[in-house]
Amino acid sequence: MQTARPIVVYGATGHTGRFVLRELLRRGLPAVAVGRRLASDGLPPVAQRQAALDDPEALQRALAGCAAVINCAGPFLDTARPLVEAALRAGCHYLDVTAEQLSAQAVLDEFDAPARAAGIAVVPAAGFYGGLADLLASALLAGDGAAADLRVGVALSHWWPTTGTRVTGVRNQAPRLVMEGGRLVPLAQPAQTATWPFDEPFGAQPMVELPFSEVVTMARHLPLRSLHSFIGARALQDIRDPATPAPTAVDEQGRSAQRFAMEVIADGPRPRRAWATGQDIYAVSAPMVVEAALRLGSAGAGHRGALVLGQLGDARGFLGALAPRHLAFGID
Repeated sequence: MQTARPIVVYGATGHTGRFVLRELLRRGLPAVAVGRRLASDGLPPVAQRQAALDDPEALQRALAGCAAVINCAGPFLDTARPLVEAALRAGCHYLDVTAEQLSAQAVLDEFDAPARAAGIAVVPAAGFYGGLADLLASALLAGDGAAADLRVGVALSHWWPTTGTRVTGVRNQAPRLVMEGGRLVPLAQPAQTATWPFDEPFGAQPMVELPFSEVVTMARHLPLRSLHSFIGARALQDIRDPATPAPTAVDEQGRSAQRFAMEVIADGPRPRRAWATGQDIYAVSAPMVVEAALRLGSAGAGHRGALVLGQLGDARGFLGALAPRHLAFGID
C-alpha cells in the first residue's frame, strides 16, 4: 500500500481478526487493533484502540488517520452498517469477510453512492466465503461476455466453527438466494442434493445446496444466467452439531488441520473449471482481505464505490498473489 497510514482491524481479538493482524505484520504493514473490548493476551504487538459499535464518536476516533478498516466481527448484519458509516466519516476504505448474503447485499446496494461521493471503496465478503468463489469465477469467465451457468462446490475435511460462526448462524435467518434466469431468487426447498467429483484427497462427496455470500458478489458483476452453490454434507453435520469443537492450531501460523477444496464449474457443451485448495478457511481469509486492502491503496488504483474482489483488477493475478503460500489454484 502506497501509504504509511495504518489499517484498522475491527474484531481484532477474534479468531479471524488475529489471523488478519498477523498477516498485516508479516507484510510489514502498520496495523491498529480495535474492538469493543480488547485483551492484549495473544495479540501481536500493535497499537490498540477501544470503540463500541453504538458509539459513533469512539468509532470515528478509532478510524482517524487510517487507510482502511477490515471488519472481522460478526454477525455482520449487526456490525457492517455502523462500521461502513464510520469509514465514510473517516474517509477510509471498508472491507469485511462476511459469509452472510443479506449483509453483503445491503452494503453493496446501500453504500455504493455514498462511498463514491466520499472517494472510498466498500468491499464486503472479501474472505473465503464470497471472495474466493468470486475470484475463481472472474478468472474463469475473463473475456467471455456470454451469460454463464455456474455451480460452486465446497468440500471441507471438517468444519470446526468459531464462536462467531455459531452466533452468526443463530442471528442470520434470512432466506438464502440463488440465481435463476439472471435474477436472484429464494433457494428452493427442500434444498438440492448432489454428488460432486472432487479431486483427491476428497474424491466424490455428497453435497447439499447451501449458498453463501458468493451468490451476491458474483451476481454483482458477472454475466450469469444461473448460479447454485453446494457444500459437503459432512461439513454441514459438523456445523449443526453443538458438540463440534472450535478450531485448534496445529502449525506455527495458527491454522487448524482443516483442508478445503473449492470448485467453480461453468456448465455447457465444454464445461470449464476453476479450483482452489488449501488449509483452514478462517486463516485463508486473512491474506485475501489484506491483499484486497493493498489493491485499494495502491498508487493509481482509483477504486471507488461498492465493489467485490473480482472487480479489483486481474482476478488471476489476485489468486497468484495468494499462491503458493496460502492456497493452490488452477483453471482447466
